[in-house]
Amino acid sequence: MAFATAPLHWIVERDDFVMIHLDRWRAPRALRLWMIYATRIGDGWLWYALAGILSLYGGDRQWRALIACTMAIFTGVALFSVLKRVCRRPRPRFAALRSTDAPAPPDQFSFPSGHTITAFAGAVSLMHFYPEAAPLLLLCAASIAASRVLLGMHYPSDVIVGAAIGTGLGYSAYLLMVSFWLRP
Repeated sequence: MAFATAPLHWIVERDDFVMIHLDRWRAPRALRLWMIYATRIGDGWLWYALAGILSLYGGDRQWRALIACTMAIFTGVALFSVLKRVCRRPRPRFAALRSTDAPAPPDQFSFPSGHTITAFAGAVSLMHFYPEAAPLLLLCAASIAASRVLLGMHYPSDVIVGAAIGTGLGYSAYLLMVSFWLRP
């Protein structure tokens, strides 16, 4: 049993180390604002806006892209809802960039980061249909993930695991759509 808990203990120590150092850091105002806006668009606004844009200007790939993105995001929401209840990891005590403008955490549990799962699920599914948009989509997903740590709402391992899960869901949804429509 001690062998199984050793890696978790190592991860928790590293998470605490990073959060303690971030808590002492005074970030520039521009970065604080960027992180606040990134976390807010991670509430779903980005995906609603992209769905509207794609439905109007998405070309011949629009429906496959929208269905894949929707599947990936909804699967991610269902998965993180279950994982949070099972894991029950409390949110960090630290608030590196917390300010009165930062939104409150949506629930009391930290692992995994739901914002990060949905951000990467949406970005990865869409970037395979629209490779020219990949840098911007990944920048948005990475900004959302970073905001969750820098605003003190998640530990680094929460967003790393969330990014991995979201990436897997996004790519799986893309592959599913390609297999049904037979052309990317």
